[in-house]
Amino acid sequence: MMPVSYAFSDGIARITLDDGDRGNPIHPDSVAALRDAVRRSGTDGARVILLSATGRFFSVGGDIAKFGAAEDISAFVDDLAEDLHRTVSELVRSPAIVVSAVHGMAAGAGFPLAAAADVVLAARSAKFTLGYTKIGFSVDGGTSLLVHSLGLHRALRLALLNDVITADEAYAAGLVARVVEDDQLAATAEAIAVQLASGSATAQAATKQLLRAVAEESPESVLRAESLSIRARAAEPDGREGVRAFLEKRPATF
Repeated sequence: MMPVSYAFSDGIARITLDDGDRGNPIHPDSVAALRDAVRRSGTDGARVILLSATGRFFSVGGDIAKFGAAEDISAFVDDLAEDLHRTVSELVRSPAIVVSAVHGMAAGAGFPLAAAADVVLAARSAKFTLGYTKIGFSVDGGTSLLVHSLGLHRALRLALLNDVITADEAYAAGLVARVVEDDQLAATAEAIAVQLASGSATAQAATKQLLRAVAEESPESVLRAESLSIRARAAEPDGREGVRAFLEKRPATF
C-alpha cells in the first residue's frame, strides 16, 4: 500500500497521508510519495491542496526505527531532511492554497508539515509537539518557520521544552484557523476547500505570495540551515544515544 494517496476533482487535489496503521511516519518512501503528489497537483492545475491523514494520528513524525537501522545515520537523516524540505518548499511555493486537516497527534516533522499549510484546521483531539531535542536532534522539517506563526519565544518553548499544545492552544496562538469537533473535521475541510476552489485562483495565489513574502525569510535558506544542523546532530553521540534510548523505551542519557 502506498503511504500517500492522491485524488483530484473540481480544482481540489486531495492528498492523504495513508499509512494510518503506523501513525503516518515520515520516512524516505512516504516523503517521496508526498512530493510526487504535490507535483501532480501542479500538473493537474489544482487551485486547492487538501492535506489530511488516515488513522489515529496526523503523523507521529520521523520513523525513528529506520534512523536506528541506518548504516550511516547522518547521511540517512540528511537525505531524508533534504527530501522533506523540498516537499515543504513546494507546498509553500505552490500557487494552490494549501489546507491541512489535523486530527490526533502531529509530532516531530508532522507538526511543521501540517503548519506549512496556508489554512490549518484542527479537530478537537489534535495535539502538536516537536520532540527533536528528546533524541538529541535539532529542529527540522520547517520548524524554524513556525517562528512566524507562533512568535519567537513560544517557538523556543515548544522546541526546547517539547511541550504538547492542544488544538485550542494552537488556535489561541494563531496557528490554527478553526477548531471543530472530530466528527466534523472532514466535512469542514471539504467545505473550505470547495469555497477556496470556487474563488479567484489568480487573486488567491497572488495574496498567498504577497503575505508569505512579508512574513518569511526565504524558506529555502532556513530549511537548508536545518538540514545542516540535524545532519550534524545525528552524527554526534547525543543523537545516537537519543535514537537508541527511544527504540529501547528508556530515558536518554546525554
